[in-house]
Amino acid sequence: MTNGESMGDLFPDLNGPESPIISGVAHDRSETQVSLRAVPDRPGVAAQLFTILAEGGINIDMIVQAGAATGTVDISFTLPSAQADQVVPMLDDSREQLGFRSVDINPEVGKVTLVGVGMKTHSGITATFFRALSDRHINVLMISTSEIRISALVPIQDLDEAVRAIHTAFHLDADQVEAVVYGGTGR
Repeated sequence: MTNGESMGDLFPDLNGPESPIISGVAHDRSETQVSLRAVPDRPGVAAQLFTILAEGGINIDMIVQAGAATGTVDISFTLPSAQADQVVPMLDDSREQLGFRSVDINPEVGKVTLVGVGMKTHSGITATFFRALSDRHINVLMISTSEIRISALVPIQDLDEAVRAIHTAFHLDADQVEAVVYGGTGR
């Protein structure tokens, strides 16, 4: 996408009247959260970190960087749990180069994701998503978004409840789903 184009510009059929605002909810139990604490706040550190991980074959999903007034930042990211044992030695070997104080590994997380092409043109979707989690007292550990997706990392023990809460908030938990066929469109 270039020059300010959106998915809807590239695929105009996604904006048609039959397009649902929300397509569905997905979840993933196979994530691990890694947090580097007190990383020097200077240009290039994130590039160094993610280059080291890429060269080690580590797949990164969500990323959050939180700054502090102390001249350091915390960088958190998620990766497949199957790769968690590989990442610890890589980070230990890179501690001096990256300059972080400590690393925390949290395998007890899960990701819930709301998907829908109508999200980019309808306000309030994000508020409804997070209100549904808040109403069930589910803490959000990380957030990642795009034009058509909102993902939240939550404690693994709350993942099933988070999925149910999102389904209910967006009326996706009907007892019977009505099938819609758009004649002649191939959908």
